[in-house]
Amino acid sequence: MAGFDIDRVAMLARLELTDEERTRFGRQLETIVAYVDRIAGLDLDGLDATLHGHDAGAPFREDTPVPGLPLEAVLNNAPARIEDEIRMPRVVE
Repeated sequence: MAGFDIDRVAMLARLELTDEERTRFGRQLETIVAYVDRIAGLDLDGLDATLHGHDAGAPFREDTPVPGLPLEAVLNNAPARIEDEIRMPRVVE
């Protein structure tokens, strides 16, 4: 049906399969591929693309600019600073 080689799939995934796993996973993959083929065969012409099956609306608030913290307030909360910058620990040696 699907035309794939379960041993090759296992090799690409770096899996060592037992004979029982090879048989079971092979059947499962065939079922998955058959389902994908079934979906791919649907006629979707004229349908709008959607993210959800229902109208989710806009879950986010309006993006309204607000004043940020004053620089001195931010720097006063920093664990260390150099002039008008926050001093961070070195991450790369």
